Amino acid sequence: MALFSLLIAIMVERLKLLPANWQFDSMLARYQQLFWKDNKFDSPLAVSAVVLIPAIIVFLTLFLIDGVFYDLVTLLLWVAIAIFCLSHQSLRSSFKKYMLAACRGDVQACYHYAEHLDCTECLDAIDEKDLGQQIGKTVAWVNYRYYGAVALFLIFFGPVGAVLYCSVRFYEQYNQQNKLEMPFISQLLFLLDWIPSRVFSFGFVLSGHFASGISEWRKQVFNANNSAKNIVTYTALAAETLPESTSAPVCVQPTLALLALSKRNFILLLTVLSVLTIFGLVS
Repeated sequence: MALFSLLIAIMVERLKLLPANWQFDSMLARYQQLFWKDNKFDSPLAVSAVVLIPAIIVFLTLFLIDGVFYDLVTLLLWVAIAIFCLSHQSLRSSFKKYMLAACRGDVQACYHYAEHLDCTECLDAIDEKDLGQQIGKTVAWVNYRYYGAVALFLIFFGPVGAVLYCSVRFYEQYNQQNKLEMPFISQLLFLLDWIPSRVFSFGFVLSGHFASGISEWRKQVFNANNSAKNIVTYTALAAETLPESTSAPVCVQPTLALLALSKRNFILLLTVLSVLTIFGLVS
């Protein structure tokens, strides 16, 4: 189910078939406004409830439909959740606009659209000559955060795991954007990212230059307190030889190189999943 669901979800995401208001973050934003609008999430119980309820609903739904129509309904639910969780047209749109702005030399527009890719990153102090490399690192990080990590949770924990991860990710961003002090939400996301970030970043090693990539990967992963973002971005940067900067106001070559590495890494993930499915290790 995992392989089939991921392939369908990737196809739907590439073809932009899912409307923006049906994508997971949009649905969770409506869930937040409908049930938790005035809640400041200042207690561990409230935080636990808000992040667990979507996953619990999926778990109960899977339990109730187990075996219905020879598990066809279960398969459809797997596919639907994979599509909801892996569709992020706003990110694709922001990246496309960034690339168009870079190609026409509009530096200010590049900074504007780059901030939409990763709102936690402050790019104002980054020199425009280094912006292409920085956005390449951001692309590698976004590829992990919104695609790779979700795929890994779907593979190993099913739709419940994917929904739980996406819920925690959403509320960690909600916490930062609204300057709240939600108990343990950042720590919870750190724990959820601890193993997947190390597994996914090793894919960069296998998809790029092994010698330099494995050297950096070992430096990053054996620090137990290292953030997932550092592990993913620094390993990706080491595993790919970046072309020399051009004379353009914003050079896009480093961005394209790291984007190509991210694509190869995700293809590697699907290939490994296919092999595991053939041998019956993944259902």
